[in-house]
Amino acid sequence: MHVVVIGAGIVGTCCAIELRRDGHAVTLVDAAEPGGEQAASYGNGAWISPASVVPMSMPGLWKKLPGYLLDRKGALTLRWSALPALAPWLLRFVRAGSSVARVERTARALSSLLCDAPARHAAQALQAGVAHLIARQGLLYAYADRAAFAGEALAWRLRRDNRVGWRELEEADLRALLPMLDARYRFGVLVPEGAHCLDPGGYVASLARHVAAQGGRLMRAEATGLDIAGGRLRAVATEHGPIACDRAVIAAGIGSKELAAQAGDRVLLESERGYHAVLADAGFELPVPVMPADGKMGNTSTLGGLRLAGQVELAAPHAPPDWRRADILVDHALRAYPPLRRDGRAAVASRWMGHRPSTPDGLPVLGEASGCADVLHAFGHGHVGLASAPVSGRIVADMVGAKPLTVDCAPFSAQRFR
Repeated sequence: MHVVVIGAGIVGTCCAIELRRDGHAVTLVDAAEPGGEQAASYGNGAWISPASVVPMSMPGLWKKLPGYLLDRKGALTLRWSALPALAPWLLRFVRAGSSVARVERTARALSSLLCDAPARHAAQALQAGVAHLIARQGLLYAYADRAAFAGEALAWRLRRDNRVGWRELEEADLRALLPMLDARYRFGVLVPEGAHCLDPGGYVASLARHVAAQGGRLMRAEATGLDIAGGRLRAVATEHGPIACDRAVIAAGIGSKELAAQAGDRVLLESERGYHAVLADAGFELPVPVMPADGKMGNTSTLGGLRLAGQVELAAPHAPPDWRRADILVDHALRAYPPLRRDGRAAVASRWMGHRPSTPDGLPVLGEASGCADVLHAFGHGHVGLASAPVSGRIVADMVGAKPLTVDCAPFSAQRFR
């Protein structure tokens, strides 16, 4: 078949790779260059973590939400002017974490996408000729003490229940592994199966080139709509004219909502705006990516420098960036790593803001569109887009080829928003 994949981010490129592997003709369409700064996959925290099964919305969150939103230096903030538009999403978000049973179901669904993510990325990077961009050194969560770790008992129980293994590090072992970490962190949890990407933007660009090398077509154009008649897809409309095709995959990130509506699905999809800052000359390299539990931020040594990524800002998609969110990440890093203060190496080489395409329940939208079986959804991956992209691509290719699925996709159906 001829399949048009709309969106050349990490999910779209992985879909295109798997579709080409199965012998389909593929046109990968995006208005911008793959791997560019416009994409969420460019600026993410670079983590490829089987442990990311814990949803954002957890039991008791509604009690803490006002405090989070009033804390100007916290990891979660809301622009109040956007509240009316965000209200339906926020209500569903709170509901998604309203019980332990709900978050257990979410964790199981996420685990099916994440359990073998590092191995899938390593294999994919090798085939694309960029094996050096995937590092499998583990991921570390740093806590003030064991009591702080115990305070997140439900999150770690969800990980354990979904076969995520870890090793606990007492203060001496933590200090030996991370001598640059501030002394206030006295307990660590190492997830040895975790991995990270040394250059997310470069990785996506390399995967897009791999698609072309395998016979796929890359097209720089904005997809403006779907030509559907009698329940069948005829073409994908673009600014340069229609592309006739048999199937289409919507993997356009935050821009997927309007296209999905044309295919019969009104989904709750909003931007969890994330930020990062990069310190090009930190003076040290982290031997393993670190998440200081008190900052909820991923600190990762990449080819471009020390990447400090995090924050969830709920705001209108086209609202200007609030660069104070990036400054918060830098300020926290100064407290977490004394060498940055001592050596005066906290100069910010770059800052970034992007749009995590997020559903309120933390699960992506994967599967056939309600109004046209020729259109498949592959968007809304939120915080797990990088990690879950290879298996999402495989799922899409199997659906196009009418092959048996290895993942239960019922939790990812667009019809759950009805």
